Parts: sequence; C-alpha cells; structure tokens
Amino acid sequence: MKKILIVDDDITLRAALTRYLRERGFQVSHASSGTEGLALFEQDQPDLVVSDVMMPEMDGYEFCTKLREIRSGQLVPFIFLSGRGELDDRIQGHSKGADDYIVKPFHPKELIAKIDAQLERSRRMHAEIIRLVQQMPAPEAAQPPTPEPLPLTPAEEKVFWEVIQGFTNKQIGEHLFISPRTVQTHLSNILSKLSLENRSQLIRYAFENGYRPVNSSESK
Repeated sequence: MKKILIVDDDITLRAALTRYLRERGFQVSHASSGTEGLALFEQDQPDLVVSDVMMPEMDGYEFCTKLREIRSGQLVPFIFLSGRGELDDRIQGHSKGADDYIVKPFHPKELIAKIDAQLERSRRMHAEIIRLVQQMPAPEAAQPPTPEPLPLTPAEEKVFWEVIQGFTNKQIGEHLFISPRTVQTHLSNILSKLSLENRSQLIRYAFENGYRPVNSSESK
C-alpha cells in the first residue's frame, strides 16, 4: 500500500482528498502547513507528496526546498496542487524541485493519474538503481566482506533477501505466501533494526556488507 502525504491548509479539500485516496487503496497522512508536513515526512517517509503552495508558517515552495535538502527526500515524487496557475508560478514550482504541478480546480481522476505516473516513474528509477548496483564489478584484488549474522527473525530474514533483489511487496507476498501488509510490517521491522530509512538504503547496506542473494549471477 503506497503512502501519500497531503499538505494543504484547506481542511475541506484535505479531508476530501484523504477520503478519495484511501478509497482507492492508498495510505494517507495529512498536514496543514509545510512545517507540519516536514515533521510528518521525517517521522514516516511517504512514497509521494501532494502539497499546496500558499500556506501559513511555511509555504509549499519552502517546504519543497527543505524536503529536497533531506537525503531521504531527494527522490520522493512531489506534486504541487495550487490555485496559482500562472506560467511563472508553475515554473517556480518546478524550479523548487516539484515533479508535477496541478492547478485548482481539478478533477480527482487527473490527480490519481498524476500520482500513478509519478509512482511508476519512481519504481522504474528504483529498479534501474538496483540493476546498476548488481552489475558493478567487484575489484579483482578485493575479497568480498564476510557478512555478519543479521539481527532478524527467520521471517524477517526471508523478506530481507527478497527486498534486496528488487521485488515489490506484492511479489514478495506471492513468493512467501503472505500478504503485502505482512511484508510491509516485516520490512518496517528490518529497517528499524538496521537503522535504515528506506528500501534503497537497505539495498545499498546489503551490497556494502557482502549480503548477496543465493540466486545472484555470482552464485550461478
């Protein structure tokens, strides 16, 4: 279940978007300002952010800028949803780091289409990073590090090996005969135990510490 963070000071719109997205299978958190949105992001990183521009305390432009300064926020898809629709406004939104810009009023189906497109783009980028990491040749003279035992339960370790091969929660659930929600629970526990923030960091951690899946090309 993908997590969406909505940041908008319009409580009516915020509630309507939350209900609409949840009905379509998204997990939604929401905030009324950029300040609150930044705090929520750091507590529980979403898969995508939808933000208004004009807000109290911290407007959307500053919120997007600060989000991009956080390491875990650099690649998260970000969509502006604003009543400011002039060309200069849209240009400024993209220059601050937004991936898309929707002008109010809008049709909810358009927002869903934009969200799906950005999530798919993020998935492809993540898959390409995994592919490039897996294709990196090991230095001939260097011996791969001997991995330490993982501080995980047997169930969590099974999910660990699946995740570092780039499988989605749905695919992992099908391989291990568990629900995607259970996969996410195990993944959250894994990230917490290893002091990591997201899947990308987990994959890098595995590569740097010598954890290689048994069906990797090196084992063939």
